[in-house]
Formats: sequence, C-alpha cells, structure tokens
Amino acid sequence: MTLTKNQITDTIQDKLDLSKTDAYEVMEELLEIIKDTIEDGNCLMISGFGKFSVNEKKARKGRNPATNKEMILSERRVVTFKCSGQLRKTINTLN
Repeated sequence: MTLTKNQITDTIQDKLDLSKTDAYEVMEELLEIIKDTIEDGNCLMISGFGKFSVNEKKARKGRNPATNKEMILSERRVVTFKCSGQLRKTINTLN
C-alpha cells in the first residue's frame, strides 16, 4: 500500500494535535525544504532514516525497448536514497 500526502497529514494532525490546515502546512513546508535542498544539488541526511544524494549521469548510448532503436540518453541528475543502518535493521526485523 502507498502512503499518500493526505494520510501523512492525518497522522501529523493526530500525533501533534493540530488542525488539518496546520498539519498540511507542516508537511508541505517539510517537503519544500527537502525539494529545495535536492534541487540545489546538496545531499540530505536524516539521522535514523537515510540519505538522499544527487548524482550526475553522463550522456550514454541506450535503446528504445519497444522499437529496439538506438538513441543517445542525455546527461541528467538523479536522486538516490540510501537507508540508514538503523532503518535497514528495523525493516529486516519485521519479516
């Protein structure tokens, strides 16, 4: 199941005893901080959760799998996430 922004807002509202509007604003502001940090090319590390990094990909040859036609994939920036050891341990103990 996928967690939605509305569900996150509801959880913030319940846990912090905020109005729905205030909880939504808290979530939106946090997402803006994360987006701004990543857009600037900076890493974002949240202790106990993980690290978001921006990596540069060089242009390279590729192919369209539908047509098998070769093409050049332009250089781009990609976001990667590496979870913390603590989060990994928590996830693996749930199984």
